[in-house]
Amino acid sequence: MNQSTSFLYLSQGILEKLDITTAEVVESIERLIRGQAQSEVWSAPKAAILPPDGRYMMASLSAADDPPFLAVKAVVLNPSNPDRGLPQINGLITLLDSGTGLPVAVMDASWVTAVRTAGASAVAATRMARAESSVMAFIGCGVQAHSHLQAFADLFPLTEIRAFGRGSTNRDVLCKTAKDMGFEGIASPTAKDALEGADIVVTSVTFSTQLEPFLDARWLKPGAFISSTDLAVPWIHEGMAAFDRIIIDDRKQEAAMPSPLVETNLICGDLPELVNGDAEGRNSDEERTAFVFRAVVLGDLALAGLAYQKARTASQGVLIDA
Repeated sequence: MNQSTSFLYLSQGILEKLDITTAEVVESIERLIRGQAQSEVWSAPKAAILPPDGRYMMASLSAADDPPFLAVKAVVLNPSNPDRGLPQINGLITLLDSGTGLPVAVMDASWVTAVRTAGASAVAATRMARAESSVMAFIGCGVQAHSHLQAFADLFPLTEIRAFGRGSTNRDVLCKTAKDMGFEGIASPTAKDALEGADIVVTSVTFSTQLEPFLDARWLKPGAFISSTDLAVPWIHEGMAAFDRIIIDDRKQEAAMPSPLVETNLICGDLPELVNGDAEGRNSDEERTAFVFRAVVLGDLALAGLAYQKARTASQGVLIDA
């Protein structure tokens, strides 16, 4: 590892040009999950601050000795940012040498968050969704919808994409992206229309303390799989029992949270148990399955480390002398 005090800055534009594949993302996340089981990778429950004005501030911490990195992510979600011409969510990831503590990289957190979230969903989906799934629905049509579409298109024989969101602009852009990829892109008039008959559903509804649940798992067909990247907030509480199997991201992290994602008795395992073979993802083609998660903290480390290594190999990024 470079022992100098210089480090790389990787902007979103640079990160997008690294051509990191879905297979690389999945492999990196799975490798760190397995390393955690061997006490070779470590993470802390994420910390969050919720000011009364609707902002959401979050920080996460994870580390490994192979690859030898420590990742610290800090992001702010501000619903007022669009009025300033800014994305709702902005942040940075700082990557340190896990042995010396010297900085090796600072990078845009939005790209890492989008790709690692879709990667975590993909890790779960390869075990929980039916392999022949072809109809995919999105509730929420922003950044996460696009990153999930790109990842899942590499994993499943998709033919039809449905989109439902609060605004028509993001919905129409997602439908056009789907059509450009060779899929049928459908703007669903209601959330129920999007869910009914879908094989895979991804929900990425923007966090808001005023959000009222409006999705019912009882609308889902037998065999459907959902990935809820939004704390399951849009899902009606009474309908969650319709899932035959619910996997969360991290039981230890969940135990430290003030309010649960779902009722404890509905949880069948977490992502480490799923990857390590200690929890089953699906027992039959008829089961409705769900992956509900706050954030796969190890995903930030996996993606940041992978991006840094690929950037070094490709001589990408801006070298900064501290």
